[in-house]
Amino acid sequence: MHNETPNCARCPYKASDRFCRAEDGKSPAFCPTRNMPELVEQSRKEYNNTHGICEFARQASIQEAEGYLNRDLGYEHVRASKTRIEEIMEFSEKMNYKRLGMAFCIGLRNEAKVVEKIFSSGGFDVVSAVCKVGRIPKEHIGVGKDQQIVPDKIEAMCNPVLQAMILNKEKTDFNVLLGLCVGHDSLFFKYAVAPCTVLAVKDRLLGHNPLAAVYNIDSYYRCLK
Repeated sequence: MHNETPNCARCPYKASDRFCRAEDGKSPAFCPTRNMPELVEQSRKEYNNTHGICEFARQASIQEAEGYLNRDLGYEHVRASKTRIEEIMEFSEKMNYKRLGMAFCIGLRNEAKVVEKIFSSGGFDVVSAVCKVGRIPKEHIGVGKDQQIVPDKIEAMCNPVLQAMILNKEKTDFNVLLGLCVGHDSLFFKYAVAPCTVLAVKDRLLGHNPLAAVYNIDSYYRCLK
């Protein structure tokens, strides 16, 4: 048994030749598919033995495939056909989810208004909670005036714990995150009861498109390397 730390991001083989894709595939020394058979088997049992997990995973895989056109022509010819917001609604329908929760950042309030209308027009009952809900001052969690964005006023903290509690109380079937900050999204995931997905993440600099820095790693964002 190998003791190397799993690091699939550094796998040197092309996707179609990897051991995680094919039984006769290639694998580096740190390959968890080859090195951790006990966890592979544990995960297999989890899908079979935990209530609802198998069906959730099954529908997610079906949704994945339905996001492509030309599948009958082979993998080299497939093309994307659906936006993420469409897939969220389609997946919700597959799972028979009726009540959607939306936790959003106040900085994306305009986007949230549009998203709420899209979900509602799609036949869903929508519950939404903004990040500043509760109006608890940042001093409550030990944030000093010099650490606040607008130090000359009482500044309400982002409250993902309360956002989650509100959606829990309203018994949402599926929660959608829209633009929560790094860390705030983590707390929401921790406290939310219903399963969650992300429509968009916060990236103030790049217009909420954090992969722009990754795509430009060899040019404008080479400083990150």
